[in-house]
Amino acid sequence: MDHPGEHGRCGPEPTVRRWRPPARLSLSNTPSGEGHRWGYNALPHPPSNEPCATTTMYTRPLLLIGLLLVGTALFPRTPERVIAKLKAGHHAAGRSPGEGNGTGNAMIDALTRDLPGAVVERVHTGRQSPPSTFVIQLPPDTDADRLMDAYRRSGEVEYVERDHQGLAGGVQGVVPTDTSYPLQWGLSNQGTFALAPAVAGADIQMEDAWTVEQGDGSITVAIIDTGTKWDHPEFAGRIWTNTAEIAGNGVDDDGNGLVDDIRGWDFANNDNDPMDDQGHGTNVTGIIGAQGDNGIGFAGVDWNCKLMSLKALDSDSYGYYSWWASAIHYAVDHGAQVINMSIGGTSSSSTLSDAVNYALSHGVVVVACMMNTNANTTFYPAGIPGVIAVGSTDPDDTRSAPFFWSNTSGSNFGAHISVVAPGNYIYGLSHLSNSNYSTYWGGTSQATPLVAGLAALLLASSPGLTPAEVKTIVETSAEDMVGAANEDTPGWDPYHGHGRVNAFNALTGSVGTRTADLMPTFTVFPNPTEGTVTVQLPEHTQRLEVYDAQGRSIHRWTGSARSTTTLQLTTSGLYYIEVATATARQGQRLIVR
Repeated sequence: MDHPGEHGRCGPEPTVRRWRPPARLSLSNTPSGEGHRWGYNALPHPPSNEPCATTTMYTRPLLLIGLLLVGTALFPRTPERVIAKLKAGHHAAGRSPGEGNGTGNAMIDALTRDLPGAVVERVHTGRQSPPSTFVIQLPPDTDADRLMDAYRRSGEVEYVERDHQGLAGGVQGVVPTDTSYPLQWGLSNQGTFALAPAVAGADIQMEDAWTVEQGDGSITVAIIDTGTKWDHPEFAGRIWTNTAEIAGNGVDDDGNGLVDDIRGWDFANNDNDPMDDQGHGTNVTGIIGAQGDNGIGFAGVDWNCKLMSLKALDSDSYGYYSWWASAIHYAVDHGAQVINMSIGGTSSSSTLSDAVNYALSHGVVVVACMMNTNANTTFYPAGIPGVIAVGSTDPDDTRSAPFFWSNTSGSNFGAHISVVAPGNYIYGLSHLSNSNYSTYWGGTSQATPLVAGLAALLLASSPGLTPAEVKTIVETSAEDMVGAANEDTPGWDPYHGHGRVNAFNALTGSVGTRTADLMPTFTVFPNPTEGTVTVQLPEHTQRLEVYDAQGRSIHRWTGSARSTTTLQLTTSGLYYIEVATATARQGQRLIVR
């Protein structure tokens, strides 16, 4: 990942002339604020050596437009963009989405009109009428900070911020052609992986999980990424289709502001073909849902869910937050139950947080990657509360540090991490071929779709689960203390979170434990219950603890004399009962109706 470019002054302070009708303003200024363009390699962008440009424009006495132009651009390959959300009631009544090059707010539009070449676009936030969130693409040499300050001082906006950028969280490698499923060590690790040291059982126990659940076509997983090779044979019959839209008629049949969005949408290029032009998204989609047990290629985690492709990264694997937010709203409004975001940017954002909260409040699970800078650095959307934030492990069960593609890379860590999953040397589908099964990738991007696929299986098994409940199941069923002893300490830790994901535990209601220390399963009955439940404890039990769906302890018992205990739970919902001996712990899921 690139570090932000250095920001220094590139010219003298601007000389501003007081406004007279024919007078002009000559403004040479320096960029300020934070750089938000990121790349793969851990090298800083070189500071620009170009002299500041001098630009002239007419000034206005009241709107203070003379403060908008600057010189050297931080990222010359793309123009500066800002996002503005209008306050409720501060837009033009009856304004149609996309009508004209403006927001419908007279003062904001007056500010924007004085920037020749500025383009205003609506951020897709569902079927709001009228729209309230807009992206303003600024002409070259515009001082975005001063424009945003002018917007704020107008009193017309709820917030205004840069349209930050992020990128994908995985990098590709290539090996000679070989057989397929045996290469998927993250699903079933025999300890014989050829490319790296491996430990048998350092996987998500997928073969056992498939005996419990293989997925359901009523569940849709949205993949917000570089797109998907949706015509790949491994996705036959699995690509989500917008049945409210008539293909090829050039009409927005479902009234969502997008024409002929049959297979999703390409928010990077603003068209209706989310075909992958980079490769990252096809790999990620295949990890979630490549058709299993069909005699070819690879097996995804979920063999039956629908796959919604939403392209929100360009061919260089970069994307604006406004694209990501639009894709989230699209996914929610079109029935996705799970969203996979193997992408991230370092800047926090109200726009992105609003979109994620929109998803969570509508019952949609959001899974995102921790990213790969081997640092305690928060990337978004993984850092937004309620998101399942996923780190990466190697075939030997240690935290991925480094990944195969850079000695300075590694799975990020921090206070927001939920779980880890296999993410290095992950073989997958190619966006360039229907028959090439020899490509592999590495990154938290590849760990994340394993968890998104598991979330889809959980919803197929228990359709009423909330995002918070799915998150709790994934976390409490993870295997703890599998990594290096100095990082993977007992309980939650900032390197592995709650542990390595275990799909079988999650689907059977077991609370994760070290494989070497398994204890006899205890009995909970009746389950589901109306409120009273009896727990039959294994011999040598020293602790019993009950957790609610948010992971909060609501009851705890310690001792050694009991063989059974009775619990009274008066609030309906999902609970976890955990029992522990001196050397191990085990748990089960309980439903109170």
